[in-house]
Amino acid sequence: MTWMCGCYGLVLLVLGVMGQKLPTRDEGLFQMQIRDKAQFHDSSVMPDGAEISGYLFRDTPKRYYFVVEEDNTPLLVTVTPCDAPLEWRLTLQELPEDRSGEGSGEPEPLEQQKQQVTANEGTELFTYKGNDVESFISTSSPSGLYQLEIISTEKDSNFKIYSTTTPESDQPYPELPYDPRVDVTALGRTTVTLAWKPTPTGSIMGQPIQYCVVINKEHNFKSLCAAEAKMSLDDAFMIAPKPGRDFSPFDFAHFGFVPSENDFKDRSLTTNRALSNKMSRPYIPKPKVADIQKICIGNKNIFTVTDLKPDMQYYFDVFAVNTGTNMSTAYVGTFARTKEEAKQKTLELKDGKVTDVFIKRKGSKFLRFAPVSSHQRVTLFVHACLDAVQVQVRRDGKLVLSQNVEGVRQFQLRGKPKAKYLIRLRGSRKGASTLKVLASTRAGGKQPFPALPEDTRIKAFDKLRTCSSVTVAWLGTQERNKYCVYKREVSESYGEEHRRREQNQCAGPESRRKSEKVLCKYFHSANLQKAVTTETITGLEAGKSYLLDVYVVGHSGHSVKYQSKLVKTRKYC
Repeated sequence: MTWMCGCYGLVLLVLGVMGQKLPTRDEGLFQMQIRDKAQFHDSSVMPDGAEISGYLFRDTPKRYYFVVEEDNTPLLVTVTPCDAPLEWRLTLQELPEDRSGEGSGEPEPLEQQKQQVTANEGTELFTYKGNDVESFISTSSPSGLYQLEIISTEKDSNFKIYSTTTPESDQPYPELPYDPRVDVTALGRTTVTLAWKPTPTGSIMGQPIQYCVVINKEHNFKSLCAAEAKMSLDDAFMIAPKPGRDFSPFDFAHFGFVPSENDFKDRSLTTNRALSNKMSRPYIPKPKVADIQKICIGNKNIFTVTDLKPDMQYYFDVFAVNTGTNMSTAYVGTFARTKEEAKQKTLELKDGKVTDVFIKRKGSKFLRFAPVSSHQRVTLFVHACLDAVQVQVRRDGKLVLSQNVEGVRQFQLRGKPKAKYLIRLRGSRKGASTLKVLASTRAGGKQPFPALPEDTRIKAFDKLRTCSSVTVAWLGTQERNKYCVYKREVSESYGEEHRRREQNQCAGPESRRKSEKVLCKYFHSANLQKAVTTETITGLEAGKSYLLDVYVVGHSGHSVKYQSKLVKTRKYC
């Protein structure tokens, strides 16, 4: 069996290649042919039992010719569209009667062969139109000249062809199991677990098999080359060849050949003006990596796809790939929609009322504020008791605030009649968060939370330390507030990490023991530069460590704690 390819109606039939005794392939000749790179790279001769990769310009047919030299020869022809539906037709023309059945005669003149093909349409054996991987198979084919004509009417396209006269022994494509479906065995918000039955080619016949999984959001693929075409730079599996010349007839990488870079460079079209308009194609941008992904996983037949988006539909395809031949077979793909995110309960805020909020580590909470009456302004108070939290506010769906909050913050939001506010609070990565939140439309009046200075640290004066007392200072504001000081003896091993874990600013004086209370006093200053107060704490023991806390209490009773201060009395005086 001898194969040829003709482009744009030109039929090139080379019968000088050694004849083969059919139906058995001459394996020695086959190995000699695939080692001869020059023979196939330019003449497009394809040996029996090899797969070729080709390229079609839109509406420009390509024809392949081959000769079956003996009657009753098995024949298999498989065409794989890669990125567009194809139309293809297989026809048979009888060989000249005086031709030797053994394939040992002299080649006929080229012009005579062309006349025979163009003058006789031959017998149509098979036609197909679509994007499925389709095959013509016959257990007993007559001798003659076979013509395979392929055309793409939608766009420039790639394709693959495989043909053989020994289909029973070759079996280059992995065989599908009796149930070729891909099943979804587990479904989560960001994960999908797939399972499929192994191919007998690997499990029974011992061929080298690996499975490749393709994930995308658009549709299932019917061949691996179709998926790879979608993943490539210009929506084509391979670079377009020079017009008027066949592309590389088979996968040189599979046979150990490395094609020259010059073979794949864009060529000038001045030599073929008729095709210039067909090469002026619009650029098709490369799909995003996240839109389509191929993962080869070895010979496992269970795989969990991760890092998916919640409530999103995905398509999953599995391909069994023979790593010895690099040829693949598609399982029946599937699709699934990931689960939705767990819906958060939305807390309703009441106008002028403080709401306590707890957020898990890395978690989030949603609050809704819907004022009953019309309003011009909304005042939002957020008291982050522990680490910083992120606050986002949307008014009727429009983002109006996004801030990180530490301690107590007050925000003024412009109001609108019948407006509704959605507040999202996102917790810290360090640990759980607790907050106090208040929203109010009431203008003026006393604020629920006390005003705080920018710096809420407590300053200790080392030179004023004694064996029984320490002197500390802290900043105040222009607002008259009540300040309460508490002390607690701690061990020598008590450090900053312990202090940080206990730094809950929302825990007020009511959570402390009466024995820990030092004093309470009122303080303010009209001049912020002078808003500083000091206090000497007495009755301490020599050489002991103490944790000091200052609470500022607002008019409504809500309190905020300053940053705790660790102090130590002198051991010797």
